[in-house]
Amino acid sequence: MRKTALLTTMTLIGILPLSAQAAQDASNELRLVVPPWPGVTVKSEILSQLAGPLGYQVEALEVSSTVGYQSLQSDEADAFLAGWLPAQQESYDAANEAGSIVDLGNNVTGARMGFAVPGYVHEAGVTSAEELADPEIAERFGHRIYSIESGSTVTDMLESAIDADTYGLGDWEGMPSSTPGMLSEVAAAVDEDRWILFYGWTPHWMIPEYGVHILDDPAGVYGDDNGRSDVKTIVAKRYAEANPNLTRLLDQFTFTADEQSEFISAFSLEERDLDTVAKAWIEQHPEHVAHFLEGVTTYDGSKDAQAAVEATL
Repeated sequence: MRKTALLTTMTLIGILPLSAQAAQDASNELRLVVPPWPGVTVKSEILSQLAGPLGYQVEALEVSSTVGYQSLQSDEADAFLAGWLPAQQESYDAANEAGSIVDLGNNVTGARMGFAVPGYVHEAGVTSAEELADPEIAERFGHRIYSIESGSTVTDMLESAIDADTYGLGDWEGMPSSTPGMLSEVAAAVDEDRWILFYGWTPHWMIPEYGVHILDDPAGVYGDDNGRSDVKTIVAKRYAEANPNLTRLLDQFTFTADEQSEFISAFSLEERDLDTVAKAWIEQHPEHVAHFLEGVTTYDGSKDAQAAVEATL
């Protein structure tokens, strides 16, 4: 449990003793901001399948993260499970400074982005971006680094590093393309056991599929602390104040990056149905579900949440 975040939320909204929580919930509806990213799509469906047996209705709002932050402030949305920071820092700061949101902390531990290589390259000894300055290693990579969309924040970060000759990248060529285009290059290289350097992030299905490792980045090309990121659960302040029972579930709803990468793979790479992927994850992780539902009741307060969910499995 994210104790610091939960205690902050409890102080903010004045949660009553557990037996009174459900009576406090003003609404049995939850409107989730769900940008078209596989990780947040599956997470949101898992949450929906847990909240349903408790008497709540969850609506997925398929909008961008930028619109999502605006919707949280304008009472058109209630919560967001993919507050990526620092990538969304500007939108987050604006909503936070307006006093419109409650930050419940990270729902993914181990999220990270940066220079990435397939597993066999990492096993060959390339573990840090500092090693890219070695002429022999640069030659193995063909002095190329693949990235996602031109103009994206992360590709701008890479181009700045090339311009500054960080890690000896001054004579390297950046190769931006669509995300599927970049990953097709990675797949082709892996098929041939060829060295390739690209922009990678976790959670994502690329991690288990290609044994991807993200290199140490002491110069902070992709951000401080080796490109580590926060993936926050953000709730509209008015919703958290009015609905402490479901807010507790939201606060306790957490995953590791590896866990999220696995269900992203099932949904996005294996192309399994969304509801099937979410249901399978719930059935296969009873200990996680128990943690999510600890201290939570049904909407009407008549039943323990875990018992209500188990009755539907």
